[in-house]
Amino acid sequence: MEKTDRCKKLSIFKEKPLDPERPGRIENLDVNCSPSLLLNIALALQHVLVLSSLCALVVDTLIQEVDKERIVAYVLFYSGISTLLQSWIGSRLPLILAPSLDFLIPALALLSSQSGTAVSCRGQCTEPEEPVAPAHPIRELRGMAVVAGMVQLAVGLTGLGGFALGHCGPLVLAPLLCILGFSIYREAALLCSDHWGMAALAVVLLVVLSQHLHSFLRLSVFSICRRLSVLLSVMVTWGVCAVLVHMGHVHLTSVTQMLSTKRNTSFIQSRNSPNSSDVVFSNDSVPWLDFPLPASALPLLSGRSIAAGVAGGLSASISSLAVYVVAARLLKAPVTPAHACNRGLCVDGLGSLLSGLMGAPVGLCSSVPNACVIGLSQSGSRSTVQLAGVFLLILGVSPQLAQMLCTVPLAIHGAVLAVTYTLAVATGITYFQHADGDSGRNIFNIGFTVFMSLALPRWFRLHSSFIHTGVPSVDIFLQSLLTLPVFFVGVLAFFLEHTVSGTLSERGLVRHEGTKKILSLANLQQGYSHSPDAVYDPPPPVMKVLDLSCLRTVPFCACRNPPVEDVSLTVPEMSSLLPDKDACDSSG
Repeated sequence: MEKTDRCKKLSIFKEKPLDPERPGRIENLDVNCSPSLLLNIALALQHVLVLSSLCALVVDTLIQEVDKERIVAYVLFYSGISTLLQSWIGSRLPLILAPSLDFLIPALALLSSQSGTAVSCRGQCTEPEEPVAPAHPIRELRGMAVVAGMVQLAVGLTGLGGFALGHCGPLVLAPLLCILGFSIYREAALLCSDHWGMAALAVVLLVVLSQHLHSFLRLSVFSICRRLSVLLSVMVTWGVCAVLVHMGHVHLTSVTQMLSTKRNTSFIQSRNSPNSSDVVFSNDSVPWLDFPLPASALPLLSGRSIAAGVAGGLSASISSLAVYVVAARLLKAPVTPAHACNRGLCVDGLGSLLSGLMGAPVGLCSSVPNACVIGLSQSGSRSTVQLAGVFLLILGVSPQLAQMLCTVPLAIHGAVLAVTYTLAVATGITYFQHADGDSGRNIFNIGFTVFMSLALPRWFRLHSSFIHTGVPSVDIFLQSLLTLPVFFVGVLAFFLEHTVSGTLSERGLVRHEGTKKILSLANLQQGYSHSPDAVYDPPPPVMKVLDLSCLRTVPFCACRNPPVEDVSLTVPEMSSLLPDKDACDSSG
């Protein structure tokens, strides 16, 4: 009751530091604590702007300029529905669901196989002089999203996701999170190259507002600037860019224009084609109100779309599990339990299924930059992402409002992605400390995993013709998997960790004396500020539904909270793993 009253008294101008000895450190990481109304609205809008950066990258790369606003509205609408479901019955972490590279890379491989162009090389290969327009690109992309959703749903219902994460020690999570952050560097640089001056301005503002102001501003002002660092940086840079564009000093381009010097018709079928009514929208005007209704044509489940969907679904599942780890780490919450992971993956799958069936050409998974915003803003309230989900629904039913997000310069999107993804890299680096850094086994595993996960996907991306089995669907499947860094590093790190011999202490693990279960030191040594029940347990109505006898069997049992925790840690057990602080102080 006292905690609830404290949360209700939060205001924009009254924030208390967590640590009196560090007045610049402001934290409000309680997922159940709601900020004041105005601050909550601003934080929700900040999440929407960060999500729009991923939409700009994915949608601009796949869709023609003439259809971009309505496709963006579709993606935002189903992202809003999936976000609300995620925060209610899914993992319960304050996460936004959005399209990502896990769907963009297979989609480019799919479009490349359709048109015979080098789309998958992303501007680094020679294009044919006369590209051939694909037959049904939107329908096949939607088919890919549906298949990806089915894969995500299967991984969640079978419990494979929670099981895999439970067997990932620090030496699996560290390279996985590092590559998760590094995987966007080429795309972020591509967006920033639209105008490096605007990108640099946005980056400088982000760093100053989130990190430096506490040295010369009073606490309340710094608190607002840090919490809203992304929103303020985007708005200021956006305004400066609008003025320069109006004065004619800045010329902006699109992603597709940066990918190639000439616009080709390989991405989307031309409006003049006979089957254009099944593929693109026929109305050139952008309406104010347009509720996303089911598309007239069903998704096309070809062999190519199924192969791309399976690859995208597997990579998106690994990416979502990594995002759960990042969010829990930044929230100072316990590691995500298996049942919460499985529910979250099921919601991801339902979101991808729904978006593909209803007209969006990409699937959905937990957004990496939105999770990293928790670290930048030091605010992880669940009510904030729920409000952001409502805003996404409003934007989704109004293509005119969605068009406003499309006017944000690509350089600003690149700056937002570049800064936010760095927190995923930093979170991964923190896991190295829990293992033996002097172990030759660990040095080899870490170096080999990180290097190969960066080098091999790039090589396969540049030499897409190397994979030629004679079966197009198999070619797309292999090309997609081998050019997805997150999938590559996840499988490679997991394989090496469980095949190369090493002691538990080397690997950053410990055996619990009571249950004999192997636990990660990274989870035991983290100072939790929440209980697992407060973060991951669904609301009582959902709990009652999950407790029904019909849902206690396979496969639904994977999403249920076990009645008794497998491992219960006591204070003496946890303290025995760490050096006594008082003893260290006295010895010093």
